[in-house]
Amino acid sequence: MGLLFLLKFAKILDKRGKECYIFIRNFQEVYMGKADMEHLQARIEAAEQAERKDRTKKMKKELKAKKDGFFKDFKKFITRGNVLDMAVGVIVGGAFTAIINALSNNILKPIINWILALIIGTDSLSEVFTYLKVVYAADGTIDLAQSIYIDWGAFINAIINFLLIAFTLFVIVRIINNVRKRLDAKELAEAAAKAKAEEEKKKAEEAAKAEAAAAAAKAEADRLAAFFANVEKQTKLLEELAKK
Repeated sequence: MGLLFLLKFAKILDKRGKECYIFIRNFQEVYMGKADMEHLQARIEAAEQAERKDRTKKMKKELKAKKDGFFKDFKKFITRGNVLDMAVGVIVGGAFTAIINALSNNILKPIINWILALIIGTDSLSEVFTYLKVVYAADGTIDLAQSIYIDWGAFINAIINFLLIAFTLFVIVRIINNVRKRLDAKELAEAAAKAKAEEEKKKAEEAAKAEAAAAAAKAEADRLAAFFANVEKQTKLLEELAKK
């Protein structure tokens, strides 16, 4: 074992270690036989091979642990409650946006355009402009691409869409909150009723136990009273017999 340690130690040293290693090898050749040398070399190679196997096995375990940890963390991430809630919110939000756009474009905007047509004489908000620089096309119409203007219609449409979305969200959230409050109140009432029933049942059981205990105590007292009365009667009889 000492020689094996020296050999392994000598292999990892610098120039002096190499000289020490050469010295040990010369020592082996002079004072050890060929069979002993081969046996020692085989043991060294077997030890190095076992060490390499252990190192490889350890590295595989570490890689597997990292891999398992990555997939475990990913599973926790995708199954976390807030991630699922966020996904549901995104899906519902997309569908809700489609509903709002349909309500705004197909129902409310035609009504607003009709009102504007009666008030300001335009057919829709898309024609409400303030021109800063007007450029006319060859046919005499205004070239909007080359003109500079303020598009009041787009601004008003954005405000209308915002108000519609905010109002609709307010109504939906209010309805959901009212439904949730009713459900919570119902659950609280059921829980209170259940707790009250359990408390009444417990009180009834305790009262029954107390009544049974009182009845048992009364029966025991009656039994003892009867016993002492009988003893007293027998004592009197014995006294009368003794007098005779």
